[in-house]
Amino acid sequence: MKPPIHNSQSDSPATLWATTFVHALAASGLDAVCICPGSRSTPLTLAFAAHPDVRVFVHLDERSAGFFALGRALATGKPVAVVCTSGTAVANFYPAIIEANMSHVPLLILTADRPAELRHSGANQTIDQTKIFGDHVLWAIDMDVPHASAPEVSLRNVAQTAARAYATANGLRPGPVHLNFPFRKPLEPSNQPSNQPLNQSISVSIAQHAQGQIAPSAAQVAQLQSWVAQYANGVIVCGPRCPGGDFPERVAAFAQATGYPILADPLSGVRFGPWVGKSVLGGYESWLTQNQEPSGPAPDILIRLGQVPTSKWLNAYLDHIEPAVRLHVRHNGVWADDGQRTTHFWQCAEGDLLRQVSTVKRQLLVNHAWLATERQTWEAMARFFDEHFFDATAVSLLLQTLPENSNLVMGNSLPIRHLDQFGRPMTKRLHVFGNRGASGIDGNISTAVGIASASPDRPTVLVTGDVTFYHDLNGLLAINHNQIQNVSIVLLNNGGGGIFNRLPIANFEPAFTRLFKTPHQLDFAHAAALFGLAHTRVHGRGQLQTALTSDWLTSPTILEIMTDNEQDEQLRRAFLQQTPL
Repeated sequence: MKPPIHNSQSDSPATLWATTFVHALAASGLDAVCICPGSRSTPLTLAFAAHPDVRVFVHLDERSAGFFALGRALATGKPVAVVCTSGTAVANFYPAIIEANMSHVPLLILTADRPAELRHSGANQTIDQTKIFGDHVLWAIDMDVPHASAPEVSLRNVAQTAARAYATANGLRPGPVHLNFPFRKPLEPSNQPSNQPLNQSISVSIAQHAQGQIAPSAAQVAQLQSWVAQYANGVIVCGPRCPGGDFPERVAAFAQATGYPILADPLSGVRFGPWVGKSVLGGYESWLTQNQEPSGPAPDILIRLGQVPTSKWLNAYLDHIEPAVRLHVRHNGVWADDGQRTTHFWQCAEGDLLRQVSTVKRQLLVNHAWLATERQTWEAMARFFDEHFFDATAVSLLLQTLPENSNLVMGNSLPIRHLDQFGRPMTKRLHVFGNRGASGIDGNISTAVGIASASPDRPTVLVTGDVTFYHDLNGLLAINHNQIQNVSIVLLNNGGGGIFNRLPIANFEPAFTRLFKTPHQLDFAHAAALFGLAHTRVHGRGQLQTALTSDWLTSPTILEIMTDNEQDEQLRRAFLQQTPL
């Protein structure tokens, strides 16, 4: 493939290098870049701005830019590039890079740098950027300094490196790739236009990278078939980041045929959709709480897919049981078993494996008690929510009113745990996202805005706590700054770090309130006004129901729900005391 590159005779070497690189990235499939303003990155910035096939998102804050790119890549499954200048700007990408690495999200980190003669010299805005992100990136390379007398192979190397970087980020094990660009001045193209072409026209070839699939072997298919025939008692655990596409339908069909119920994490892509039936369970965080044993026999075979589940009590249960077989299947080959109990780890396409196993139809014999407990749990929860309003009630009401096919982004700390525990499986399809690779509260707003940018015709709703919201206020600028109008925020404001109420440290006052819960007394209406967003504050069920049935999703809105963190936790515990087992 030969992306055309045209440069005037007076263009700087930096301009030629950057243009070559950007054209090769676009030819490889890149269609979006997040650019942060800075001088040293001028060649890359102008090259991206000039390319008709790459959409440019502008961000004033590098940390927000990194998480925005992460969100867009989460939604599209394609690499997104981020560009910044040299110095501490580079370091501000680090949190998003860590999350991308842990969650296997494809990113291209393009950082500008000073040339070698300025490094370790005391030059302004110059730090050591070479391999600065360590093992948190799949590949890191320090590019050559552009120079006018470079041989043609140097330009070919620039183009091929771009194509290789895109393919690496987008591989079977996706993740971030870092390319560091040392540029010498002049950084801008010549302001003296010339109509004289270069003596040698430039047309740089790049390799076309094609990715295959790891199909299950005949032996793996036969082995799983043998286990299914041998073990009537089984369970399937779908953790976060299960495959997309038709995987939910395939795992649901496998569960129905084998009689193995699915314990579906809210971030698995399996809990909310038309495939949901009796086999898909989501109430386990309630009926497994406090290490209580569920009714019915323990499974003889455990089939795990995706990352480690969100649920504390599910993970405790999985660590406690002793099935004969613990099979973990992941196409990307990345280990995800913090209990270190897996007996068989297979790297192959999960959906293809399940589809190829010819299963014998059997009744749901194993865990019919689980199914009864699941049903009773949701019935008890509905009655409890009718009588009590707290933050979990708000999450349940939101699920009921969200339009079909919406994006739902759950902030870390309490919101994702509320969805895990109180988000009942339903046939309404929702696309649920969350940053559970490193589970940080940084960048959650920016991630949601990035997700919204990838599907402008689909409503995107972020559910976040107040501390997480505060932590990424800068991310609000990208909404109107980049004309993203399909994102709104449900802000659960319980006045501080309510999640710490679940920990033993809550009994140690006055240190607990001051050092852990950290009440802030912030009025977030001012933040909404600062960034030009609509804001609605609600107290109680009636006001929330009115707000949720309004047209609040037609333009960016912060829907702030006022709750009390101590009361919220007391009500959650009261509900668990009546959960059926």
